[in-house]
Amino acid sequence: MSAAPGSESRQERFDRGMETLSRVDGDGGRRVVEALADVSPELAHQIVAWGFGEIYRRPALPPRDRQLVTLGMLTALGGCEPQLEVHVRTSLKVGLTPQEIVETFLHAAGYCGFPKALNATFVAKKVFGELGLLPVAQE
Repeated sequence: MSAAPGSESRQERFDRGMETLSRVDGDGGRRVVEALADVSPELAHQIVAWGFGEIYRRPALPPRDRQLVTLGMLTALGGCEPQLEVHVRTSLKVGLTPQEIVETFLHAAGYCGFPKALNATFVAKKVFGELGLLPVAQE
């Protein structure tokens, strides 16, 4: 998993996180790091080194499951639509289907409320439209 605390350099932790982030998100992660470069490069470093180099790499949950959890939490929080857009794309890359993503937001309506579920669903619709995945098949 990871080396003993303190045995890795800051750059090694970042590099490990970028490898994970690139694997699950393609260029999206790199774009976030670049967008933060002139305002908060430290936030970018922590997202990559800790968020993806440590947390996301843990073996107990595969990336697909981590994305389901992330979609649910971002929906529950509300006001995270830009991040939700990134994670809808990432969810598709790690194997979730548009139907599963839509079902996740439908399920969230019972716990988070319709407004938050609607906002999340409209984010997904935007992403699906850009990727040519509309209409989403219904069960």
